[in-house]
Amino acid sequence: MKKLKRSGRLVDMTYYLLEHPHQLVSLSYFSERYQSAKSSISEDLTIVKEIFESQGIGSLLTIAGASGGVKYVPMVCEEEGTQLVEELCSKLEDKERLLPGGYLYMMDILGSPRLMNEIGRLFAAVFSNQKIDAVMTVAMKGIPLAYAIGSYLDVPVSIVRRDHRVTEGSMVSINYVSGSAKRIQTMSLARRSLEEGANVLIVDDFMKAGGTARGMMDLLKEFNANVVGIGVLVEAEDVEERLVNDYVSIARLEEVNVRQKLVKVVPGNFLKKLNEVNQL
Repeated sequence: MKKLKRSGRLVDMTYYLLEHPHQLVSLSYFSERYQSAKSSISEDLTIVKEIFESQGIGSLLTIAGASGGVKYVPMVCEEEGTQLVEELCSKLEDKERLLPGGYLYMMDILGSPRLMNEIGRLFAAVFSNQKIDAVMTVAMKGIPLAYAIGSYLDVPVSIVRRDHRVTEGSMVSINYVSGSAKRIQTMSLARRSLEEGANVLIVDDFMKAGGTARGMMDLLKEFNANVVGIGVLVEAEDVEERLVNDYVSIARLEEVNVRQKLVKVVPGNFLKKLNEVNQL
């Protein structure tokens, strides 16, 4: 890269950091990239840090030592988080989304790269202080959400399937009870897709009683893996018995009346969790 003026350096440095969240970048790398002294790079990073934090974009962590550097940690301010949650709730309240059984049509939301990217940053902000090695979800509808979160946490995605795939090699399978349907079902995960002892964030697009999330928790025991947290895009409200208790939800389906074509969606517990993280 040719030598840049300071203004150009700041723009390129900011773009690089935004594209490489949770990655440790050495000062030597930036110094060589911009053909500039480390003292100048440090001054530039101070400016970027101030802007990131003042605008609620995230923070720059500085790690001292020979193997140190800087790391961009995505964050979301309360105002932006509230706006995104309210936007999602408004979209979900469209009565045309109603499906039999009290479910909602959400494929347009899950299929929106922009919206998934924004929601991925919401979850990444809440779990930014956790050590996470992988994001896990069940195929198929949870995949866009899992990849959006994984990109901000800079971790791979492990996809649990309800059927066996020859192309994935040896599989670990368990039977679990569907929380809503009370049926015995099977889920499988390729042995190679997850390291033993990994710290895993479980995500799902919709949770009723939490049977699928509980099944993934049980499956992780077969890998001696640790559940760091559970993230849910939308949770149902009228559930007699929830099979999981500790989770983060963006929106909550408070009322559904198929006969009257009524859908009421309110914010989940995400904003409360975000406020707790931002106060740390």
